[in-house]
Amino acid sequence: MDRITAGIYERRAAEWIARRDTSADGRRRVARLASRLDPGSLVADLGCGPGWHGALLARRGLEVIGLDLSSAMLRAARRRVRGARLVRADLAHLPFARASLDAAWARNCYMHLPARELPAAFAELHRVLRPGAHVMLSLANLEALAPSSSERRTALLSRRGGEDVLRGRLFVARDPQGWTDLLEGAGFRAISCEPGGNPFWLWFEGRRARSLPDSLAPRLELLVCGSNPSPLAAETGVPFAGPGNRFWPAAIRAGLVASDRDSDDALRRGVGFTDLVKRVTASASAVSPREYARGGERLARLVRTWRPRALLFVGLEGFRSAFDRSARPGVLRGGFAGRPAYLMPSTSGRNASSSLAALSAHLRRARGLTRIRASG
Repeated sequence: MDRITAGIYERRAAEWIARRDTSADGRRRVARLASRLDPGSLVADLGCGPGWHGALLARRGLEVIGLDLSSAMLRAARRRVRGARLVRADLAHLPFARASLDAAWARNCYMHLPARELPAAFAELHRVLRPGAHVMLSLANLEALAPSSSERRTALLSRRGGEDVLRGRLFVARDPQGWTDLLEGAGFRAISCEPGGNPFWLWFEGRRARSLPDSLAPRLELLVCGSNPSPLAAETGVPFAGPGNRFWPAAIRAGLVASDRDSDDALRRGVGFTDLVKRVTASASAVSPREYARGGERLARLVRTWRPRALLFVGLEGFRSAFDRSARPGVLRGGFAGRPAYLMPSTSGRNASSSLAALSAHLRRARGLTRIRASG
């Protein structure tokens, strides 16, 4: 969470609580989430504040664990929800085991994370939820903040504001499609969006899919885009995870990354990962051309928002299905969404026609694109 914002909530918790309460819209959405869950389901109330919504969830027979970064808010929650399990932690670093939660509720909190932390924070949310788990969260609406033309073009806005003594908090806003793209990229499916009772808010619902979350940050050196995740990649959280996949050995040989199957280290070095299609299959051939085309549209929006220096597409089949049936390996004429781009063959062990040396050569050439000045 943004530290200035966290400090304001810590110092001004009493004033914030005195000005607010649960809304009819919030109570209705608590009831909707509860109706989707079995009694006794474990639900995380993220950014729980003084515990208003955690208390409502608990009254409906759910087991609730509240999380907030403000100790002052947690003290208020402890008084309101007797016997509640509460934890002080950051949304970007959830202190829960993998696949340990049945659902998550997050009202008006993720918009206080710096934009650069949002992809990883939603990936964290995906990590701690069991497959099929429900999420319900409210996020800030870009259009409610009179965005500039550049903010509307990137579908991303970061501003400080708020009323009176609470002024100075960070608010990150996106349009419905931008938030949906982030959630889909983080591995959620069946995503729906509704306007909140206040036009500032958008309410999202979705379910945790068996998928591989994107590894993203603003202005990456290179964004690597696979066709779609394998079952092992989804299970381990590592792109190109198969024991016979040669992406990581080739990338190390090319000087693109330093550690084998370590996407966190790669991200620190400016290399991120996504997929044209987030649905898991054993083979890229199981993905339909329509899915690839839709995924290409999401990727173009992602590139306009996060502006990597260059892109690398791994796998001919997915790229050809999404964009150009006649595309061949090499530098893509015209780039992609205003950025230089390169297409290389699949690194799967099933691709016997490409040697490790040849794959490494492709990766070195793709790395060279990061020195080209991109447009946009």
